Amino acid sequence: MGYTLLASSIDSIREKTMELQPQYWHWVVFGMLLIIAELFVPSFTVFWFGLAGLIVGGVLLVAPATTFKWQLFLWALGSGCMTYLWFKLFKPLMADRTKAGISREAILGETGQVIRAPEEDRRGTVRFTTPLLGAEEWPFICEQKVAAGDRVAVTDISGNTLIVAKR
Repeated sequence: MGYTLLASSIDSIREKTMELQPQYWHWVVFGMLLIIAELFVPSFTVFWFGLAGLIVGGVLLVAPATTFKWQLFLWALGSGCMTYLWFKLFKPLMADRTKAGISREAILGETGQVIRAPEEDRRGTVRFTTPLLGAEEWPFICEQKVAAGDRVAVTDISGNTLIVAKR
């Protein structure tokens, strides 16, 4: 008797589980909760799971007969795709490519192009493709004769002036 009662309870639970059919607003609330959770979990990946939940909510608004299995599949697929796109496409575009805040040794050897040659009464100006210590253009001193357009490499720093050598 105990076994049949247990079996019927399990069958009852199974039937109720199979009937699980979230509405569109369940997914919208779930997605918003995940996006809000991103405020407390600083990884910027939970955000994409929440956004996928909002998308599933939108799909359910348009196609309310979508089964729960398909809803979970769409959520997993959307979460995975958006997380992949974040790490492979968007995050690299947002990387700080300046050399601001780094040590002096890190910019030694960097090369730039002379845009104004030094003269007797003023220093020359060199431009780098990637900003060094927050600036693209720097005044420089060079022991060799250089002209506009020449490539130079940083050998040292003296105050706010770079010491360079012709390449």
